[in-house]
Amino acid sequence: MRNSVLQLCLWSVYCCFAAGGPATLGPEGPLQDELREPEDGQAVDRPAVRFNLRTSEDPEHEGCYLSFGHNQTLEDCGFNTTAKTFFIIHGWTMSGIFEQWLYKLVSALRTREKEANVVVVDWLPLAHQLYTDAVNNIRAVGQSIARLLDGLQEKDDFSLGNVHLIGYSLGAHVAGYAGNFVKGTVGRITGLDPAGPMFERADIHSRLSPDDADFVDVLHTYTRSFGLSIGIQRPVGHIDIYPNGGDFQPGCGLNDVLGSIAYGTFAEGVRCEHERAIYLFVDSLMHQDKPSFAFRCTDSNRFKKGICLSCRKHRCNSIGYNTKKTRNKRNSKMYLKTRAGMPFRGNPLCPRAPGLSSPSF
Repeated sequence: MRNSVLQLCLWSVYCCFAAGGPATLGPEGPLQDELREPEDGQAVDRPAVRFNLRTSEDPEHEGCYLSFGHNQTLEDCGFNTTAKTFFIIHGWTMSGIFEQWLYKLVSALRTREKEANVVVVDWLPLAHQLYTDAVNNIRAVGQSIARLLDGLQEKDDFSLGNVHLIGYSLGAHVAGYAGNFVKGTVGRITGLDPAGPMFERADIHSRLSPDDADFVDVLHTYTRSFGLSIGIQRPVGHIDIYPNGGDFQPGCGLNDVLGSIAYGTFAEGVRCEHERAIYLFVDSLMHQDKPSFAFRCTDSNRFKKGICLSCRKHRCNSIGYNTKKTRNKRNSKMYLKTRAGMPFRGNPLCPRAPGLSSPSF
């Protein structure tokens, strides 16, 4: 029981920032240019940010690490400069190791896009710290990604339009910085429940925003009131999708969380809803024949009343990997209902979505 109380206290510290931090974060704000190392003062024995090209679906396989300015490394790793390139960016971590969701996402991407490059952005030494310190590191991590992309652009057949940054939680804001710093415009950024603490009131230069890529789509699965939102509540993309209203995910109910507290696994119970964004994205990769559609609506209550179930004038869109870029450039909030497990499709199908165009990559 003592262990569960400790976990509850730690998570309470994390959640207390949900309404927004006291400081204004941004390129000219308190975020540091230098990567911050762990509190114990010991130098890390590996680069703070590494880029792991996944050459196998086997999680035990080490993959191949890319290096700045080393063309031989690109060739040795089998990096295809003409193909789509996905960057998976993890978030803040309490464990200091990759979670299982990452390997599942890698596998789903490699299965769906067999010729693509799938790169894991490993910034674990900078993410496995106090949450506030990890936040102060994300700007520099984004700069590291941008430098790699700038180097890749020196290749005649490499195009930023083929780049898709996929960031989970704090990693979504890392993707935003990368898109902001790179010389040019990346094709797409997908934010998987972007972190809310210290970002809810941040300006567009300090968080993920529509300006960071040609197309920015976001899944919100853990937005709560009363200062308990781990995911950001406000819309931060061109399209922001709130499955089940964004504040309740089937299979992750209050009883499940209370049960996890009793068994000393509070973090596991809370993480269920936060990670649901990842699994909805994985589901969209794996089940093309069972797509889920979201509907544009002013708020969740109107959607629940069935007022917004229309596909006219770009009012519906598929979710996850299959989300389409629309001609409407202003932010769109969209909603859908899902099931508790894969395949998640649980809403009425949108029969036709006229006028939707595929993202340019």
